[in-house]
Amino acid sequence: MNQPTTKRSSLLLRAALALLAIAATVPAHAATTTCSTNSEIRQLDYWLGSWTVSAPGSTDTSTAKVSLSLDRCLFTESWDNGKGHAGQDMFAYSPDDKNWHGMFADNEGRVHLFNRGKVAAGTAEFEGPSRGPQGEAVLNRVKLVRVSANKLAQTWEKSTDNGATWNMIFRGEYSRKTP
Repeated sequence: MNQPTTKRSSLLLRAALALLAIAATVPAHAATTTCSTNSEIRQLDYWLGSWTVSAPGSTDTSTAKVSLSLDRCLFTESWDNGKGHAGQDMFAYSPDDKNWHGMFADNEGRVHLFNRGKVAAGTAEFEGPSRGPQGEAVLNRVKLVRVSANKLAQTWEKSTDNGATWNMIFRGEYSRKTP
């Protein structure tokens, strides 16, 4: 294994262990009740389901499926662009620090951790640091906005000046698949 792959694998393992450690601190019976009824967590339920994702001006589409696991505590998005690029995102709310945390990973070896998040009715925003291709500090910001019951807008922005200015790198329109 080459060094970048080893570093990415190590980062992915540490992030997964951190999310599991957060979940393990809550007794099993409390986690079920807490996550199922916690209004803070349930505000992201609008994202659940199967989606077709398109970018404005493009005829290409991707697919995404958002589901719950760990007794309705963990949101997981699995996505695929249909051209060999796939990934997963995980987001969970921690009642201990009253903050959302998340992780993005794809099959090209990219991993991004989100250590700050906020969700309100119909909107979600997650931020976290990473490194650019030359090792420079980068701040990532992902926003998810409910446009209607069957439409969402997602943007991914990056900042190399600690959030003073942002550069949009992705804008996707989610359309709910009909059964």
